[in-house]
Amino acid sequence: MNRRDVIKNALLSAGAISAGSAMAQEVSAQAAQKRVPHESYPSPPRKTNGERMPNVLWVCTDQQRFDTLAGLSNSLIKTPNLQKFMSESVTFTNTFCQTPICSPSRGSFLSGRYPHVTGLRANGQRIRPTERLVTRILADNQYTCGLVGKLHLSPCLGGRVEDRIDDGYEVFKWSHDISDQWPLKNEWYNWLAKEGVKIPKAPPGHVWGMPIDPKYTQTAWCADSAIDFMRQQRDFNPWLMSVNIFQPHHPFYPTEEYLHRYNPKDMPTPAYREGELANKPVFQTTDHRGAYGGGGISFEKTSPQEHLEITAAYYAMIEQVDTDMGRMMHALEESGQADNTIVIFMSDHGEMLGDHGMYLKGPYFYDCLTRVPLIVRWPGHFKQGLKVDALVELVDIAPTLVEAAGIPVPSGMQGRSLMPLLTGQTTQHRDSVYMEYFDANATYEIPPMLTSVRTDKWKLNYCDKPRTGELYDLEKDPGEFNNLWDDAHARDARERMMHLLVGRMIETTDPLPERHTSW
Repeated sequence: MNRRDVIKNALLSAGAISAGSAMAQEVSAQAAQKRVPHESYPSPPRKTNGERMPNVLWVCTDQQRFDTLAGLSNSLIKTPNLQKFMSESVTFTNTFCQTPICSPSRGSFLSGRYPHVTGLRANGQRIRPTERLVTRILADNQYTCGLVGKLHLSPCLGGRVEDRIDDGYEVFKWSHDISDQWPLKNEWYNWLAKEGVKIPKAPPGHVWGMPIDPKYTQTAWCADSAIDFMRQQRDFNPWLMSVNIFQPHHPFYPTEEYLHRYNPKDMPTPAYREGELANKPVFQTTDHRGAYGGGGISFEKTSPQEHLEITAAYYAMIEQVDTDMGRMMHALEESGQADNTIVIFMSDHGEMLGDHGMYLKGPYFYDCLTRVPLIVRWPGHFKQGLKVDALVELVDIAPTLVEAAGIPVPSGMQGRSLMPLLTGQTTQHRDSVYMEYFDANATYEIPPMLTSVRTDKWKLNYCDKPRTGELYDLEKDPGEFNNLWDDAHARDARERMMHLLVGRMIETTDPLPERHTSW
């Protein structure tokens, strides 16, 4: 009998098949406290140097900006659990996604490869079946991998459930978002039905306080599922659990309880200057009138009061994320696995939140949309309370996990391991970050084809059709309001950045297939 069969039989005999019910949760909690090692269980695999392979709790929120955590740059959002987590972790302050939209970003950081290389450069596309996700690599090395929440590596619109490649997830509890467009297939809704909870229809407007107990939200359900998984896997590590929470993605629907904690009058107004979009790519003016190519939330039709209410709702959703992050961390400690578990907290991309006169996301690369949280903890291995200002890309996560597990990093991975930064060996990593948006959302009359490169001091965005661009001096204009693309005084900087952009694009050429001989 192989190890995976042993695990399944043990879980079945423990009654884990009914996980999710109140009784199963109670049994799991009691078992976690009383369980002792069993000599009949196979020994967990180890690295070649004899060290234990670490577990991985990988929490990824959806559409969360970098500037939404207490302890970094926001004193209005209540995130005490994440603030405590930061004090025990390495916090990266300059982490950037590779494309500011869901599917391409997720395919990129799960594979450690750039979107145009994975074949998944747009929502509605399917990642190439030949792509090897980091979860598949770990599963091939005796990890048990689980997922709860969103995956989004293939189309899933209008009731269609995304089909999966060989992704390595043995436990798969799929809930793409909070809508009910997947009858009997969104597992969060299936669980709500068993609990006798029905989500009422949302009223008109951009903001709604959902009239349900927070324990019934998709965020809490994701945390509950992750806690069950961690407790059940205690004797069978190593494991990886992807917790892909939908919040704080729009629609802006926190629960009533959390929404009432944020007074709109206390919220900041969007960072927008009248007329700033006049010399910027046309897609921004389109999205100013209505997000997603004109059909979504319109900044110009949203009142000043509504702007504040949207921000309050967005902050409220993040506070609930913090609450459930705290519950997961408590369960990890309680089960005795914290010391040998890498915990990651991050997001796939940001949210415009009215800045520059736009909401949601689209073909632009402002920091509020591309800069995301990234916090990593591994007690005894990674530095505690360290803040790293080096430029980091989300493609760097996959090779980091593979190296931490003691597995050779595959030649196809394009990211750079963060291990030297996490262990305090260096403060340097990259001199630039590269981003792209290749017709990633099919809602524009002209397909947006844009690329971007950012350094500590400058950001250049190049748009192919219509051929134009943006250039920002981040030292003098950190808010990215003044486009210097056509400024004669910035010509030298524009040329330098264009050379850097071309170099980064060449550098991201797919290294696969490997070369085996000289000819």
